[in-house]
Amino acid sequence: MIFNIATQPDLDANSFTVDVYIESSTNIIAIELKSVRPNSGEMGGEKLKILLAKAGLHNMFIGKEINYYIGFPFDPTSNTPTGHDKARFLDYLVDGSKYFALDEVLVANELWDFLSGDSNTMEQILEIINAIATPEFINKYHYLNNNSNRLNDTENYNNLLKKWFLFREIDLLNNNAIILQKVRDNTKSTKILNQPVFKDGEYNSNRYDFLKQLIRN
Repeated sequence: MIFNIATQPDLDANSFTVDVYIESSTNIIAIELKSVRPNSGEMGGEKLKILLAKAGLHNMFIGKEINYYIGFPFDPTSNTPTGHDKARFLDYLVDGSKYFALDEVLVANELWDFLSGDSNTMEQILEIINAIATPEFINKYHYLNNNSNRLNDTENYNNLLKKWFLFREIDLLNNNAIILQKVRDNTKSTKILNQPVFKDGEYNSNRYDFLKQLIRN
């Protein structure tokens, strides 16, 4: 019914944002990510937003299949960290079963596998978190953020990059000779190279992108 209405040329759908948006030549996939305990009444509002968004997307991308999901990172009712029981979880939410069908919802490992296209993704994420979130976290964080360690303590630095699954930084370290040659006598490039790996608590992806481009060129 929504899609039939959506074909009207004067459709006025509300503007909206979405957490995950994937577009291919044949379909549109959108996912709204939510906490595992939405406020009372929130599920009805989310369903209304999704229906309006599906109608608008259908009207904009004529002929493409529109798939819009609501996703939850884990199932607090499960006895295991990565397991889920979707029907039980929807009953656990206020009005969850009232507004959403099972095939509209992605929960726990189902969500993460859907996003990655791989299997056991949630287990992999937890493995990475557990490897990094140790009592020595802050010391190791500052160690990696000190660029002098990358040059003066290369072996230990590289080993910690592996333990923290920082494969991008390993790539840069393996191509360090090329990078140094490219940034030589270039003040701007040298400043970017000397930027910390983490900036304001987040991985400095702009630095990586710039240096990776130097390697390619």
